[in-house]
Amino acid sequence: MVYGDIGTSPLYAIRECFYGPHAVAPTPAHVLGVLSLVFWALVIVISIKYLVVVLRADNQGEGGILSLTALATPIKPTGRHERSTLVLVGIFGAALLYGDGLITPAISVLGAMEGLSVATPVLQPFVVPITIAILVALFLFQSRGTAGVGKVFGPVTLLWFAVLALLGVIQIARVPSVLAAVNPVHGVRFFLDTGWQGYLVLGSVFLVVTGGEALYADMGHFGTRPIRLDWFAVVLPALLLNYFGQGALLLERPDAAENPFYLLAPAWAIFPMIVLAVAAAIIASQAVISGAYSLTMQAVQLGFSPRIRIDHTSTREYGQIYIGGVNWALMAGCILIVLAFGTSSNLAAAYGVAVTSTMVITTVLLYVVARDRWRWGALTAGGVAAVFLVVDLAFFGANIIKVAQGGWMPLALAAAVYLVMTTWKGGRRILAERIQAEARPLTEFLQETQRQGVTRVPGTAIFMNGTASKTPAALRHNLEHNKVLHERAVFVTVKTQQVPHVPSRERLEVEDFGSGLYRVKVYYGFMEEPNIPQALAGAAERLGRFDPRDATYFLGRETIIATRRRRGMAVWRERLFALMSRNATTATAYFGIPPDRVVELGEQIEI
Repeated sequence: MVYGDIGTSPLYAIRECFYGPHAVAPTPAHVLGVLSLVFWALVIVISIKYLVVVLRADNQGEGGILSLTALATPIKPTGRHERSTLVLVGIFGAALLYGDGLITPAISVLGAMEGLSVATPVLQPFVVPITIAILVALFLFQSRGTAGVGKVFGPVTLLWFAVLALLGVIQIARVPSVLAAVNPVHGVRFFLDTGWQGYLVLGSVFLVVTGGEALYADMGHFGTRPIRLDWFAVVLPALLLNYFGQGALLLERPDAAENPFYLLAPAWAIFPMIVLAVAAAIIASQAVISGAYSLTMQAVQLGFSPRIRIDHTSTREYGQIYIGGVNWALMAGCILIVLAFGTSSNLAAAYGVAVTSTMVITTVLLYVVARDRWRWGALTAGGVAAVFLVVDLAFFGANIIKVAQGGWMPLALAAAVYLVMTTWKGGRRILAERIQAEARPLTEFLQETQRQGVTRVPGTAIFMNGTASKTPAALRHNLEHNKVLHERAVFVTVKTQQVPHVPSRERLEVEDFGSGLYRVKVYYGFMEEPNIPQALAGAAERLGRFDPRDATYFLGRETIIATRRRRGMAVWRERLFALMSRNATTATAYFGIPPDRVVELGEQIEI
């Protein structure tokens, strides 16, 4: 399942090297040279970089670029991140993965359906419509969850790799001389013979390693041991056998460059292969779609995205979530790019730009983690990072020149997502500063309230408070308008830690002020969904035995006003922040608070 993305690359990777817009002629020297580059790309980038090194960078078992960013940029006691520049770099890397989430379903399903034109040219006009129909069905199915069909994902993908290996072995047996491509000399000669054109082909060679970031992001679902075992025992051998089999076919039939994957199969097997390829493409698509959901959830928890509705599609598996807004945006984007690009060959130019950029960012963050977390010496960490950067930047350079051919699309999408994330993060920081500037210290306010003899009424009031040390605006407004304070008042502050999950024993910190007044800090990891009543139920004894479901929750609701009178962001960004704030999921829904137990008190704040 983890390797669904990288496993569909044989559909188009070799073809792009010899039939794409920057292709070279399929001469024997060129075929051996390209296969040599493919072999060493898989060994260096996937086997060594990701499987051996990057998978060590686990944030309490979770992977992915946001987890890596959290490891590389710890939070200071002031609440700010160390190395704020690296944080921004990591956010941009995460934003690029949304481009991957758009392109992978489109290119995988398109590449699979293009077998129809190999079977018979008469079916060529139906490739795009059928592709769109499959994509629509895939996204419509998301809200039902993948618990049921997930049981067949593993076996189907295993069958896919077995077929890849079998087709490759049969052809290699006919032209065994193709195995000479393992020698890196053939790759060097390829560059010497082809020069600049050969370097451009490197952008197509990169397509064989595009699933590297996906397998790192999926680490938290399966663990490092099975991911490594599957790669070296099944996936790597199957991929190499198929790539070398396609190369052997080109040595025998150079005219097969039009679609060496499907032409590797006998004519009677074309339609079964199309069905199996579509199944593999759907699984690959499911992996990146689920990854987009997880990435969004992490972004919300880490404060880089507005609150958004998250539905859990399984009562047993926490990681199975569904986010409607992300799902429909991805579906619309996939359909548009299928219509715009038309073929997997056209899409290949756009595919590499997003993933190569993310891989470069991963290497930079990995160096910081190796130095700070693993205590590697500067020479060791620098040497390893330098080797990876040389390869990453070579692929990046070969892909970035394709910006005009479609590479602009994932970059534009990433820039838009990055703008949203940084605007939200910056806006929330400015908003918090405005609120805190007007708020008094909580302990001082409560002491003054008790001295004034405010009337206490029966019941429990829970005030959600963004800053634990300050007085929540809802408390000030309640006392100002209602002139009363409940006999038990609990001031709750939710904090998201730089770890995926917080142990239940570390979930709460309770501070008793006396007279029925309590301050509670609730801690969550960035992979967890907050539920305040559930968390407080675990501290009922320390809070005077009450039922959180029967309490009254007081929340502040801020109306954001963009203005030039106060220093902050550019006015257009302030308006964007205000728009996002108005459309964010309510705190009531986000924190799992019963709607009929909520009192909201609003105020207008200029930023």
